[in-house]
Amino acid sequence: MPTLIRLIVVLLVLAGIAFGAMFALVATVTPRDKQVTLRIPARELVPSATNDPLVRREIDTSRPVAPVEAPAVETPAVETPVPPAAVGGDEGDVVTVEQGVE
Repeated sequence: MPTLIRLIVVLLVLAGIAFGAMFALVATVTPRDKQVTLRIPARELVPSATNDPLVRREIDTSRPVAPVEAPAVETPAVETPVPPAAVGGDEGDVVTVEQGVE
């Protein structure tokens, strides 16, 4: 147990030294301001269709486009058990009924 306590104390002392060094740097060092000049090539300042992904020049918007109608979809027949009172048959008969038809 004394070895574990000694290890923890050494780690705490090292952490305290690191924290003290960081605090001393913050308190004593002030950053200097300086001017920064960046040169931008002229070709990057001129917009072009290949560089700008938001420009879609291949789409012709000069004429209206007729809306496309979706093809009619047939609903498949579903086999559902119908109560005997509704059909007039024996109990447990399965009758094929189209969806939406009562």
